[in-house]
Amino acid sequence: MINKEQLVAQAILARKQTYSPYSKFGVGAALLMKDGTIIHGANIENASFGLSNCGERSALFSAYSQGYRKEDIVAMAITGQTEGPISPCGACRQVMNELLPKDAPVYLSNLKGDIKETNIKELLPYSFDEIEDNDE
Repeated sequence: MINKEQLVAQAILARKQTYSPYSKFGVGAALLMKDGTIIHGANIENASFGLSNCGERSALFSAYSQGYRKEDIVAMAITGQTEGPISPCGACRQVMNELLPKDAPVYLSNLKGDIKETNIKELLPYSFDEIEDNDE
């Protein structure tokens, strides 16, 4: 199994695939799966910014598209060119809340090697979870 530094290195590698001509802000993400597979994601922008996709969501959507589910995910690393460790946007936090195990380590990093370990419970403490049936 790889360690957090190696997973962050994979996120940095994933960042090289960014398509960010508008913001010039590349984000890379890497998921470590239980079977040892690493799945990369990078942010992909569009002139219509609402149609852009962040690196975190790209990695998660790719994993799910390949047949993986939350119970298959061991950890996630995210990186970008930031002063301190990068922080996921609100939309990514909500998607991560639903698609990641609640206790899976999330490694926030930057290109300088700073790493902060957290999890989705810490990133989104008052999360919106699945819809409950209130027709009682």
